Amino acid sequence: MKIQNKIALVFGTIILVSCATAPDKIAPTYVSSLQYSKYDCEQVSEELRLTEEALVTASLAQKKARSNDTVGVIFLGLPVSSLSGSNQAAHIANLKGTVDALNKINVEKKCFKNETTIPAPDVSVDRTEE
Repeated sequence: MKIQNKIALVFGTIILVSCATAPDKIAPTYVSSLQYSKYDCEQVSEELRLTEEALVTASLAQKKARSNDTVGVIFLGLPVSSLSGSNQAAHIANLKGTVDALNKINVEKKCFKNETTIPAPDVSVDRTEE
């Protein structure tokens, strides 16, 4: 393999790796459930609803950042969204961790009759913006 091809391959790999991560590939960060331990079931349910709404919104923004990164790499050779601060990965990880913590409290307080947790919203489904 020619040296130019190797350089192009390494450069291309570095740029693609620096693109915004898909929301469904972002792992949750640890969020302590202790801060929600004094909530009653209704408060936990409302907090979970609000957190899931925020997660969907952040995930849509992350998808847009990922798309913009792809376009930026194709036309400019740079992941523009990741460089401009549009990447929502840390925020999404925190929101996912919060959902996990709230689900843990739901189980501990037996807020559900069958003690199952509410799954995190499916952020991999494309939703059109209104």
